[in-house]
Amino acid sequence: MTLRRVLVELNVMEQRYRAVLQVEAGVPVTEVADAFGVSRQAVHRWLCWYRDQGLPGLADGSHRPREHPWQIDPAVEAVQSHDICRIACPDTCVTC
Repeated sequence: MTLRRVLVELNVMEQRYRAVLQVEAGVPVTEVADAFGVSRQAVHRWLCWYRDQGLPGLADGSHRPREHPWQIDPAVEAVQSHDICRIACPDTCVTC
């Protein structure tokens, strides 16, 4: 992880933490959202993350999907690639 990425991540976490602190201090969510340039839904998400996980919950998480609905099971994929190899070049297929 590069220093730039660490600094950006800290800035994101710090921004979210400051927003959470303001809401907990009594500032309305809509005012905090306007001040930070985000939606009120985002501020509510940050509040939930902070209450559930504490400060680490405010870190910028991965955007990678946990699963893909069309992903082929690795075992099926291996069988399919073997069949394709056998059909495409039956004389040179070394996996047969």
